[in-house]
Amino acid sequence: MAGKGNLVKLDVGVLNAEQQEKLRQFKIKTRIDNEKYLRSHPEVEVLVGDFLRDVLLKKPADIQEFASDHFTNPNLHAVIGSNVEGNME
Repeated sequence: MAGKGNLVKLDVGVLNAEQQEKLRQFKIKTRIDNEKYLRSHPEVEVLVGDFLRDVLLKKPADIQEFASDHFTNPNLHAVIGSNVEGNME
């Protein structure tokens, strides 16, 4: 059902008990897998943190253009690498 603002209302009666349990287990496994990935890749936290810091400091009018410029910066790899090393010390 499409609601206000094109949000979809969840109809919990659509899934039977077995399907709901499988969905719950899938969500748990996905969260665990995501956590393992993030813990094994500390550069992701640095990458996102660096971007958010720049957004909050610079407050760009066009966030999409800003994000595009930020993530296509040819020096991004070096900046993130030095920040990751700085966080590990």
